[in-house]
Amino acid sequence: MWDQGLTEVCPLRGLPEPSIPLGPPTRNPGGDSVSPAPPQDWTRMATMVPSWLPSGAYWIFLISLLLVACLLPPGAQGQEFQMRVELQPPAVLPGESVLVNCSTDCLHAKRISVETYLLWEPVGSGPGWAAFQLNNVTGDTQFFCFGLCNDFQIVRSSNITIYRFPERVELAPLPPWHPLDKPLLLSCLVSGGAPRAHLTVALFKGEEELGRQPAAKGEPTEVTVTVSASRDDHGANFSCRTELDLRSQGLGLFQNSSAPRKLQTFAMPVTPPRLVVPQFSEVETSWPVECTLDGIFPASEAQVQLALGNQSLNPTVMSHGDRLTATATAKAEQKGAHEIVCNVTLGGKTLETRENVTIQSQNPLAITISLGVLAILGLVIITAALMCVFRVQKHSDSYQVNQTSPRQPTEAAAAE
Repeated sequence: MWDQGLTEVCPLRGLPEPSIPLGPPTRNPGGDSVSPAPPQDWTRMATMVPSWLPSGAYWIFLISLLLVACLLPPGAQGQEFQMRVELQPPAVLPGESVLVNCSTDCLHAKRISVETYLLWEPVGSGPGWAAFQLNNVTGDTQFFCFGLCNDFQIVRSSNITIYRFPERVELAPLPPWHPLDKPLLLSCLVSGGAPRAHLTVALFKGEEELGRQPAAKGEPTEVTVTVSASRDDHGANFSCRTELDLRSQGLGLFQNSSAPRKLQTFAMPVTPPRLVVPQFSEVETSWPVECTLDGIFPASEAQVQLALGNQSLNPTVMSHGDRLTATATAKAEQKGAHEIVCNVTLGGKTLETRENVTIQSQNPLAITISLGVLAILGLVIITAALMCVFRVQKHSDSYQVNQTSPRQPTEAAAAE
C-alpha cells in the first residue's frame, strides 16, 4: 500500500545502512513529473534522481541501483582500499559532457563501473581504473563509482556541478536629481547564475568598488549599497558587476557588468533669489532687471525665468561658482502696478521672488520744460547764425569801399 510506505531492506555493504522511504511519489508544482521525498544524506539513492524523471523511469532506475548494491559481496568496515573519483571538468555548462575516472590502488579490482541516471559510455580501462563519459548533463548530479577488490565492495560518490552565467545584471534606475549629503540607495538586480555559492555582486562608482555581497538564492536577487551623495558624485557613472568564481573548480573568474547609470546631484539654498528693479518707471521707458541667487549647485544647470506680468523676458544668465545671475531689460506700455517675477528651478525644486513696479505716464511739465529748453536753444543757435552772417556781410562791404576810393581822382583827371 502506498500510504504504508516501503523501506529499503538491502543496505550497501561496507557502508552505513541507509533508510530510504519509498512512499508515494509527490507531484512537482511546475509540471507532471514526480519525484520521491527529498533525501537526507548522500547514502540515499534517491539523491541520484532528478525531479523531472518520470515515475516509471524512476522506479526502474532505483530498482536497478538497489540490485547492483545487493549483488555486490559484503565488504568489511575499515576496508584497506578505497575508490577514488576524478572529474574533468568538475563543473560544466548545461548540456555538456563530463569525463569520469574511477580508480583504486587495488590492482585486482574488477567490475569497476559507474551508476547514474545520465547516459554514459566507457572510454577506457586498465588495472585498477576505468573511465566513462557522462553525456548531456543538465543539472547538478550525484553519481557513484563502484567495484570489487578481493571480493570486497568499494563505492564512492561524487557530484557534477552545473554553472550558468547570469541572464540579467541591472543597476536599478537612479533618481533624475539627488540632493547633496543625502543617503543614496544603489540596488543591483541579478537573475540566473549558478552555483550561487560562487556568485558575488559588487557595485561600483566608475572603477571604485563601493561594496560587494554574495548573491542570495531567489529570482531575482537584489544586492544594495547605501552611499552619501557628494559634489564629486555629480556626473559620475554607477554600475554593478557579478563575479562567478570557479577557479577552485579548475575554471576561471567570469564577470558580467551592467550598463552604467549617470547620477546628478544638486543643492538649493533656503533663501529665495534677490530681485533688483526700480520702484517707479514711466510708460514706454526701458529699465533694467537683475535676479541673483547664491548657494546653488550646479549653478550652470539651473533654469531661470524672468517675467513682467504675463510678458516673458529674455534674460542673460551667468554663473560663477555657486552664484547665479540673470539680467534683462523690461518696458511697460501701460501705467499702473506691474509685477516682476524671478523663478529659479533645479533638481525639481523651485525658488521664486516677486517685486512690484509702479508705471506712470510721462510728466507734462517735464515735456513743457524740455520743449522750452529746445526752443531757447534753437533761438540761440539762429541768433548766433544771423550775427555771423551779418558780420561777414559788413566786412565784405568795407572791402569794396576801400578798393574803389583811390581810383576816383585818376578817372577824373583822365576825363579832363
